[in-house]
Amino acid sequence: MDEVNIVEYDPRWATLFTEEAERIWQALGNDLVVEIEHIGSTAVPGMAAKPVIDMMVGVRSLVDAKSAIPALESLGYVYWYEDPRPGRMFFVKGMPPYGKQRTHHIHIVEIESEFWERKLFCDYMRKHPEEAKRYEALKRDLAASFQSDREAYTSGKNHYIRAVMVKARNENMGKSQSH
Repeated sequence: MDEVNIVEYDPRWATLFTEEAERIWQALGNDLVVEIEHIGSTAVPGMAAKPVIDMMVGVRSLVDAKSAIPALESLGYVYWYEDPRPGRMFFVKGMPPYGKQRTHHIHIVEIESEFWERKLFCDYMRKHPEEAKRYEALKRDLAASFQSDREAYTSGKNHYIRAVMVKARNENMGKSQSH
C-alpha cells in the first residue's frame, strides 16, 4: 500500500536532495540538464511533509530528455510512461513494488515551462512561514481523510496551491519590476 504519511520536518532532507541532485547531474550531464531544484514541502524548512524528496530537473527540450530514461532507471527510478499530465516526465524512486516506500520524485520539465514556474510556490512558502503553517494544516487534514488515496490527497491541495501561486507570481512580478 502506498499510503499518504505526513511526518515532522527532517533537516536531512536538504542533504538528501543535494546528494541525489549530484547523482542526477553525473548521470545526465550538463548537455541535458540546465538546473535542478528542490521543490515540494521537503524543500521548506520546518514544514511537515511526506518524506519524499521532490526534485525538478530543468531541461531545454523534453524530446531530448527522453534519452535520460535509461540513466535514471539505472539509479533506481521508475518512469511513469502513462503520465496523463503533459509537459513533464515523472520518475519515482522506491515506488512499490520496487521498494518499500517512495524516497524521491523527479519531474523533468522544460526550463521555461509553466511547470518550472512552480518553484515559486516553494520560494513563497520559505518567505512566508504563516502561509507554510496553513499549508501544513491542510496537508495533515487531507492525509487524515485520504490516507490510502494519494490521488485524492493531491487533488485536495490543488485549489490552495493555485491560490498561493497567484500570490507568488504577484510578489515575484513586483520584485522583478523594482529591480
